[in-house]
Amino acid sequence: MSSSTEQYSTLRPVTRHITTNDPTGTAQIHASTPGQWQRIGPHLAINTIYSTSTSPPSLTDNTDITTHEQAISSGTLGLAQPHGTVCSIVELGPGNTAPHMHRTQSLDYGVVVAGEVELLLDGGEKRVLGAGDVVVQRATMHAWRNPSETEWARMMFVLVGCEKLVVWGKEMGQDLGSKEKELTHISGSTS
Repeated sequence: MSSSTEQYSTLRPVTRHITTNDPTGTAQIHASTPGQWQRIGPHLAINTIYSTSTSPPSLTDNTDITTHEQAISSGTLGLAQPHGTVCSIVELGPGNTAPHMHRTQSLDYGVVVAGEVELLLDGGEKRVLGAGDVVVQRATMHAWRNPSETEWARMMFVLVGCEKLVVWGKEMGQDLGSKEKELTHISGSTS
């Protein structure tokens, strides 16, 4: 799936800034790049900010940056990394539910950055969240919905790969629902 710097929403554009250390150990900016958005349907866009393939990641000699760039260019990066992390921004258009009910094999930290988002769980529970609210999503079936009819919503996620979830003896694997094809390989920003 290809990505674009085109901003689909009416929200402020996203710029990613990556820091590093020069040979003397002094901090500096490695790269500042505009968001790389993947459109998934008319009112949903995902921007993969950064990923790591190990935990803890190696930052020596910018190993993590090289590994992230390789994961993006290979087209094999999914929503979650089994032994690492993925940081992404998701924008939901007015009235949009995305990406329908799904489960990732990860522990997710989701922060509402702009607008309102409704968390929907497969058991029927719902919560309306506003800017600053945080969801700790623990490999459960869920969906996100923008309840506004006029405003876009933005969330930032950090997905941390987790061990296989077992509930009452049954292994619960990843389930991306009706968006399996679109979400299996997510590309994003490169330096």
